[in-house]
Amino acid sequence: MSKANINDMTIGEARELAALFGGGRSPECEGPWKVGTNYLIRTVTMAQTGRLVAVYPTELVLADAAWVGDTGRFAQAVEKADFYEVEPFPDLIIVGRQAIIDACEIPSLPREQK
Repeated sequence: MSKANINDMTIGEARELAALFGGGRSPECEGPWKVGTNYLIRTVTMAQTGRLVAVYPTELVLADAAWVGDTGRFAQAVEKADFYEVEPFPDLIIVGRQAIIDACEIPSLPREQK
């Protein structure tokens, strides 16, 4: 039996191998999160919006993210993704999952400062 060199694997072969071992996701990553979805995430100290791009055991990674200082009326803010105070982040952000109070899907992401 010949030894396979991992550096010689094609992307397809690497994906097949990853699928055999759970796709690289640990059991702690399982849950309700949907990659590609826009979220409003409230933490113990602040709120952020962003498109979920990755889920890790103790962190979430958001793109097109913004800090929301004031949501205004919460039901209307979630329905329309229209917030009173917004400060966009310039790049990806990482949110510690231990600090999350709640999260909900929102229809769009605020990208303008107000």
